[in-house]
Amino acid sequence: MARVTKEERKTGIISAALKLFSEKGFYITTIPDIAEKVGMSVGNFYNYFKSKDILAKELVLYISEYIGSQIREINEKEISTEEKIYEIVSMYFNMANEKPEMIEYFLRVYLSNREVFGEGCEGMICVSPFVTEMMIFFNDGVENGDLYDQDFFSAFGLFMGYLGGMVFLFGEKILPEPLENYKESISQNIYNALKAR
Repeated sequence: MARVTKEERKTGIISAALKLFSEKGFYITTIPDIAEKVGMSVGNFYNYFKSKDILAKELVLYISEYIGSQIREINEKEISTEEKIYEIVSMYFNMANEKPEMIEYFLRVYLSNREVFGEGCEGMICVSPFVTEMMIFFNDGVENGDLYDQDFFSAFGLFMGYLGGMVFLFGEKILPEPLENYKESISQNIYNALKAR
């Protein structure tokens, strides 16, 4: 029987914690809950993460790196800015369907419990892999003459507002149709709002 590596065990803890935090909430979930979910002792858990707050920050970085790597792949494609917007929307909506705990954690834990993410996560530090790729996307779009040259945070807020709003409605089971049915219209709305005048 193959031994589980330390990195595989750490990934297992991250996966279990994401599910528990998104289902039960950050404050209700305990370290014993997480340890039990991955089948380890609480003492062993502390060999991987010294506290729940440290784990919480690691999870944000993990999600940011995951989304950042997905957007990097899109940024590197030889396709139009409009097509890149569609691909980013598709990736995010697919993630909401296939890895809902990541989106849930980001929306319900990270954005709602900022006091946990103060020290070591100031400003954009914990989400920089994702934000950096979005900056590259916007810069490329402006340089190509496809996107309107505006303040990054205005453009970023608009883009993520559309995505976050739709995923929230999806998570609350308010949307009358499956999330994937909105990819085209949301992509077009974002492009129309951001395109060069």
